[in-house]
Amino acid sequence: MSHISKEKAEFKIVDAFNGLEIVDADYQEQTFSKHVHEGYTIGVIDKGAQRFERSGSTHIADENSIIFVNADDVHTGESATQDGWRYRAMYPHPSHFESMTNDLYDGQFNAPYFNHAVVKDPQLSAQLRLLFTQIDSNASKLLIETILYSIMMHMTLRHSSMKNTPDDISGSKQRLLLAKEYLDAYPEENVSLLTLATMAGLSQFHFIRQFKKVFYIAPHSYQIQMRLKKAKTLLMLGVKPVQVAADCGFHDQSHFNRHFKKAMGTSPSKFQKQAVLYKMP
Repeated sequence: MSHISKEKAEFKIVDAFNGLEIVDADYQEQTFSKHVHEGYTIGVIDKGAQRFERSGSTHIADENSIIFVNADDVHTGESATQDGWRYRAMYPHPSHFESMTNDLYDGQFNAPYFNHAVVKDPQLSAQLRLLFTQIDSNASKLLIETILYSIMMHMTLRHSSMKNTPDDISGSKQRLLLAKEYLDAYPEENVSLLTLATMAGLSQFHFIRQFKKVFYIAPHSYQIQMRLKKAKTLLMLGVKPVQVAADCGFHDQSHFNRHFKKAMGTSPSKFQKQAVLYKMP
């Protein structure tokens, strides 16, 4: 008997807060390699259970659990059961939180940091499900943004730690950040290990070790994630996937497809068809 995959991942860019990415996914065999998102990942498990690593620690989120992954946290994902898992998630940008926390705390804090990767919060689960249901029901922009604001306020006050703006970064980390920021700005470039190590003032061997220790991901893996970040932007602008692959530094289309699927759970072409701005009445 042939095996028929029931996996799906549907993406939308909702016309709220200047564009909010959401996903409705049902996975059985999908595995996500180490990757990062520019925004937070905040999701609710509708069935099954997900196992994932976040910044070096492993967690399991079962049905009705809330998942928190901070922006730029390195994380993975896979099923924790034989039957897979279904979840719905949103990816708000840190700037969405910063405007709110500036109002709450008179500009003393940056975006919140969620210490716990998995929480049980029935009220928040219900709010998130209400949000996704209203989006699917073509609710008004005002209603969607009102629900979103309530969710973000609840999460910030109940589940986050507010960190003051850092005023001191160690010299060694600052040098590593120079190399990291270069990969952020020029992900498509075929930069050498020596070039990055020189930026950080380290030998090539120590650069790899220190980069992974500080950022929980190897330099070459981080470069791929920044290429995928750029690729998502180009795909949403309507650039053809084959051109996106070339513009983002991937060897070829299959190389691009493979890494995109590992990080996003869907192909570039499917993502492009789905991730159009979803206008609300």
